[in-house]
Amino acid sequence: MSKHFEDARYYLGRAAEHAKAGVNEELEPLQERVSKLVGDEPEEEPEPSRLEKLQADLKALEERAEGEAREAVGSARERVEAYRKRGEQSAE
Repeated sequence: MSKHFEDARYYLGRAAEHAKAGVNEELEPLQERVSKLVGDEPEEEPEPSRLEKLQADLKALEERAEGEAREAVGSARERVEAYRKRGEQSAE
């Protein structure tokens, strides 16, 4: 296929995409109006996507790990302080 035909095919595809987006944009208010009249309104909040679910799960894991790390650090500090106190008492 010559380069000219490849270019023409590419630009026809782009033109079709833009035409579809334009038609959707123009018909969106009409579709909303008809949905309200019929009572078939879309849900206010759509279900979270897989990416959003994964991000929420990762955030929860991060918060849990942070809490566990704080507990571990606190416990380690207590043990170090107890060890130091034992060392001071035995030195006296």
